Amino acid sequence: MTQEAVFWKEKALEELTPGEWESLCDGCGKCCLHKLQDEETEELLFTCVSCQYLDEESCKCSVYSTRNDYVPDCLNLTAEQLPSVASWLPSSCAYRLLFEGHDLPDWHPLMCNDVQAIHVQHISVKGKVINELLVDENDWQDYLI
Repeated sequence: MTQEAVFWKEKALEELTPGEWESLCDGCGKCCLHKLQDEETEELLFTCVSCQYLDEESCKCSVYSTRNDYVPDCLNLTAEQLPSVASWLPSSCAYRLLFEGHDLPDWHPLMCNDVQAIHVQHISVKGKVINELLVDENDWQDYLI
């Protein structure tokens, strides 16, 4: 890790450049999984059902720059939104971790300089998801993880 690579420690999230902000994404693909909310407890439950636009090999959105044209309610995460959406993000998400005052994990690409580490360590959703086009929405509860 080089000196310039510690920007997330030196700046508030609101001060990051667009490039710095985007580089915080570890490429896990977990944010592209459909979630259900328990009506009684309001607990957020992740499924292994992915958005149809998730490239299951790279764990990246295949239409990222225009994703809201295809999925209007897909989140365009900003630092200002974090207080209201952090609990919705996966517990391993860099945005959530930094918002909550934690550091990035050792496997994060900015820490280890290896974008494949997340897949090698089985932290990403690679090989663990089913495309939403293959599952009836009424059956998502059968795919809880």
